[in-house]
Amino acid sequence: MAKDIIVNYSPHETRVAVMEGGMLCELFHEREREQRLVGNIYKGKVLKVLPGMESAFVDIGVERAAFLYIDDILNHRELVDEDDEDRPSKKKQKEQNIEQILKEGQDVLVQVSKGPIGTKGARITNHISLPGRNLVYMPASTTLGVSRQISEEKERTRLKNLVNELRPEQGGFIIRTVAEGRSEEDLHSDINYLASLWEDIRKRYRETEAPALLHTDLNVIFRTIRDMFSTDVRRLVLDHSTRYQEVRQFVRTYLPRYASMIELFDRELPIFDYYGIEAEIDRALSQKVWLRSGGYLIIDQTEALTAIDVNTGRFVGKESHEKTILRTNLEAAEEIVYQLQLRNIGGIIIIDFIDMESSQHRQMVYQTLKDHLRNDKARSKILQISEMGLVEMTRKRDRENLSRYLCDPCPYCDGTGQIKSSQTVCYEIFREIQRSCQVNGKGSISIYVHPDVLSYLQAEEQEALQELEQEIGQPIVLKVSEALHHEQFEVYEY
Repeated sequence: MAKDIIVNYSPHETRVAVMEGGMLCELFHEREREQRLVGNIYKGKVLKVLPGMESAFVDIGVERAAFLYIDDILNHRELVDEDDEDRPSKKKQKEQNIEQILKEGQDVLVQVSKGPIGTKGARITNHISLPGRNLVYMPASTTLGVSRQISEEKERTRLKNLVNELRPEQGGFIIRTVAEGRSEEDLHSDINYLASLWEDIRKRYRETEAPALLHTDLNVIFRTIRDMFSTDVRRLVLDHSTRYQEVRQFVRTYLPRYASMIELFDRELPIFDYYGIEAEIDRALSQKVWLRSGGYLIIDQTEALTAIDVNTGRFVGKESHEKTILRTNLEAAEEIVYQLQLRNIGGIIIIDFIDMESSQHRQMVYQTLKDHLRNDKARSKILQISEMGLVEMTRKRDRENLSRYLCDPCPYCDGTGQIKSSQTVCYEIFREIQRSCQVNGKGSISIYVHPDVLSYLQAEEQEALQELEQEIGQPIVLKVSEALHHEQFEVYEY
């Protein structure tokens, strides 16, 4: 299906939307004030080694220390002799402890593999990879792989043979999907560029003191062109004339066959409004997602787990109750995968489908979910649907999800989604007055409350207030404070 790439540029933020069949399927943000880390290469300094966690914290010169796990360290397994009286000596792999590999204060060459998420710092690796247009170069590897999306065996063999002949003595390569049909000249150009880039990074590493940034990836516009431009892209539309000229020149220089795809958006309506993207973003930030049939999803996200509940809502169906449930669940399975991709939801995911009595229907829903996940770029694992209608799955989390990136926790509920009712706050006030009077018991009492709580006290609790005044023998004066949180109140005695 043809893709459209829509770019909304402003000096403070760049947004790139990828649309497929008129539907928003991916969204990327890059803000001027925020430094993108993924793909960057650093000379870092080991701050602390944690043997119990088999990991280390490394200073790479950003706000939070980065996290380096032992499996992301090159050569953490060594070959040793295994002697046996009855058999000749042979080699086996022995895994080293992280304390044998890293010491505090040691310099390390690392690349950010996963950006900061929530309160966690970036995850880094020793396994450096440098993406080019057609190839990904891995200087410390000997791998020669081909993208699984290149399915024709003859083409896979041709590409592997070409790269094998052209590649330098050291390093491995992954042949990207866009390399399909490329000439020897195209591949040779990529190899020379990536090898030269790696030598430049090594030189900077030798000459620079840690912590230091050695290499940064392209910005979001050019990164999208590099990674996504292929024959299934119909056009790239930008709404900024200067950026349009820059992109056009870049594509003419490096990807001339795609130059005709670049378009300038010159309408008065904002570009994301024109293509309906703003409405889809608002929908992706909502807890409730309506389905076409009238059913809906409720999506609750926590730090490590996301729960998705499927409901029939307004949909009553025209056939049997069981078929109504099946249709809602099938529609929900498709929408769930779409929302997981659009919201960048990762970690553990629990889906509560509407209960289905028929095992055949459960299998249909499971298969629909599985089929749609095949087109998802993020790796996932999914278990069979249970008799209770629950599906357990995991999805790789590679970047901050959309709601955490665009939103802050509510200052009222602190992210819980609920606050105490005015009635509850009123009764807390009464108990606080009683405590206070047991200590002092003189003068009058002034209570400062939120306007909503004051309205409730005056409308519903006047009689209770009079009874409390008689009980404590002191007058109670109600005062409003706009500065107070709904749940806050202040009690003063005069």
